[in-house]
Amino acid sequence: MTFTQELKKEIKAIFETKWNKRDGRVVPDSESVTLGNDSIELEATVLYADLVASTDLVDGYKNWFSAEVYKAYLSTACKIIRNNSGEITAFDGDRVMGIFIGDSKNSDAAKTALQIEWAVKNLINKTLKEVYPNNTYLLKQVIGIDTSKLFIAKTGIRDSNDLVWVGKSANYAAKLCAIREEGFHTYITNDVFLKLNDKSKYGGTPKRLMWEERHWEKQKIKIHRSNWHWSLD
Repeated sequence: MTFTQELKKEIKAIFETKWNKRDGRVVPDSESVTLGNDSIELEATVLYADLVASTDLVDGYKNWFSAEVYKAYLSTACKIIRNNSGEITAFDGDRVMGIFIGDSKNSDAAKTALQIEWAVKNLINKTLKEVYPNNTYLLKQVIGIDTSKLFIAKTGIRDSNDLVWVGKSANYAAKLCAIREEGFHTYITNDVFLKLNDKSKYGGTPKRLMWEERHWEKQKIKIHRSNWHWSLD
C-alpha cells in the first residue's frame, strides 16, 4: 500500500467510524481522550487572552525583549486563570485559552479577564518601566469570553497530538480577541453577560454596570465590552 493509499484509508476511517461520546464532569487532559473517534462533551465557558500588536513587538524590538514580554504576559494570565478555578487548555503563539466549568463559570471567567487587565497595567507595564526606564513599549491585550457546550476530541498522530475544542464558545472567544476598540480590553457574549453574578457585573462606589452593550456586526449578535479592571488584592 502506498503512502497516499494509507492516508486515504485513514481519512475514510475517520469519516465512517461512529463517535464514542461521553459527558464530561471535569476539564479533560490529553490522556482522557484517545486518538480514535472518542470524544467528551462539556458545558464550559472559554476565555482567550491575546497580546495586542505582537507583530509590531517582534519587528520593532530585540528578540530577547519580545520573549520576556511574551513570558511575562502568558505566565501572569495563566496564574490568574488558575487562581479563579480555570484550567489552561491551549497556547497559540501570543495567546492562551482557559476553560471554566461549574455553576459560576461565567462570573469566574469575567473576573479573571478584569484581573488580567489590572495585572497588565499595575504589574507588567510598571515593572517594565522600572527595569527598562528608557523603553517606551506598553503592553496591551484583549480578552474574549463565550459559553456553550464543547465537543472535545484528540487530533494528530501518535506521539504528536493534542485536544481540539470544537464549539461556539471556543470559536467566538477567539474571534472576540480580534476586536480592537481603543480603551476597551474585554469582550463577552450576551450569553455570558446574562449569567454574571452581581460582583462580576457591577463595580465602583456607588455600584454601576461594568459592561457596555454593543452589536457585533461580524456575527450579528449582541455582545458587551468593558474597560474596567479588578484588583488582585
